[in-house]
Parts: sequence; C-alpha cells; structure tokens
Amino acid sequence: MPVFPTERSVRTTPEGLLWEPSERWVRGVKGDVTVVDSRHPVLVWEPGLPVPCYAFPRAEVRTDLLRPAAHPEPGSHTGSQIFYDLRTDGQQVENAAWTFPAADLADHIAFEWFRRWGSGLDHWYEEEEEIFVHPRDPHKRVDAMPSSRHVRVEIGGTVVGDSHRPVLLFETGLPTRYYLPPEDVRLDLFEPTDHRTGCPYKGRARYWTWRGAGEVPRNIAWSYAEPLPAVAPVKGLVAFYNEAVDITVDGERLERPVTPFTSALKP
Repeated sequence: MPVFPTERSVRTTPEGLLWEPSERWVRGVKGDVTVVDSRHPVLVWEPGLPVPCYAFPRAEVRTDLLRPAAHPEPGSHTGSQIFYDLRTDGQQVENAAWTFPAADLADHIAFEWFRRWGSGLDHWYEEEEEIFVHPRDPHKRVDAMPSSRHVRVEIGGTVVGDSHRPVLLFETGLPTRYYLPPEDVRLDLFEPTDHRTGCPYKGRARYWTWRGAGEVPRNIAWSYAEPLPAVAPVKGLVAFYNEAVDITVDGERLERPVTPFTSALKP
C-alpha cells in the first residue's frame, strides 16, 4: 500500500518542483470511464508554470488503461521520466499522463487536464463540483466586490465605459479587473465573437471585439453570463483587458500592467 503524505505544507524537490498534499476527493472521467478516483491527490507546481497540476497515487488510477507512450514528449514537463497513452472505449489519448522523477512523487502519476494543453480527460471533479481548465490553487484568492468608485474605460481616446457602480474583481497575481453594468458600456461600438474561455474560479466567458479604428486586440471585452457562485456579483457585467485599454479610477489613470495575458493580446 502506498504511504500517503498528511502534513499540510508545501515541499520542494531537488528538481525545483513544489508539491502539497490535498484532502479533496478528485475524479477524472474519459467518456463513461472513471480513470482517476483519488482521495489522496497531490498538487504539483512546475517551475515557470503559474497553475498547478494534480498527481495521484498509482493505487487510485486505472493503470490498466495506460500504456507507455508511443510518441513521448520529453521536456514538456519538469524532468518527466515516463509518458503514458490512455486507451479506453476504443479511443487513445497520446501523452495523457506522466511521472515526475522526484523521489517524493515516485509512486504518483500526473494527468493533463481537459483543454489545458489540448489533451486529457473529458471531465474533472473536486468533490461533486466540475472543475475546468486546471486545478484551483489553494494559495490563490478571488474576490468580487461591488463598489461606488468612478471607473472610465477608453480605447484610443473614445470612452467605451463609464460607471459609478462597478464590481471590482481582485485575483491573486493579476491586476484588479473592473466589471461594469452593460448599461454603462458602449456595446454598440463592439461586436460579439464566437470566442469562449473557461476559468476554474469564475466560469465560462463570452467576448466582444472593438469595431473602431486603431490596433486593438480582438476579444478585448468579456462577460460571465453564469459565473460560479464565488464571484456571483460579476454576473452579466462587462470587463476589459487593463493591458490594452486605458482605465481611469476616481480620476487617476492606471498604468497598463504587464501580465501573462500581455503577449497574447495582439491586434
């Protein structure tokens, strides 16, 4: 039987991995098959990646569905030793899982998350809640707070949003996002797009693109029609990327921040 760590603290391996035991019940499903059913998962942070992944004790993984990868991807994960293809219900997912060389994690298998790198299982659950994109980081906090601040948003000198009733969303490691009621946004200057994203903390978002002149990134504004309960105050409100628009709060122009989204925000 594997020995499961119980101390709740972040640990470091010689390879530069950070890991921490979790007490959450985590399940991963492919089609109708439960591939992972774990009550002793471990969160692992790889160097240079802002979000964690899960690794699971072998005893809590359907290892009978895993085969050594036909086309392994060395270097795609920190010091990864063995990659596995997943075969179930006549389907094969290449490089769906891997192991870390760290001695602390020697008896664990990590999995790609659905839509994280374009491969993995279909659904992941923590307890009875489905989690999207990547596991939630227990050291990250997201707060949505109604405010009476005066927020003005401009694109190329044109005011596209002006509100005294924003909701401010504070998310660890990211700039404050300002969500405005749609009545306070010039949505007539934008057109909706088919772009959609998912966030494990907020839910699924839809987007709008600027119709005016200038070099403005596509999908510059977004909204959550049905946000997760933790950020319910942003429901139906509209936010803009601080990295690519000009935002003034209570008369003070904010500097455009540099974030992990900056490089992707191209006209």
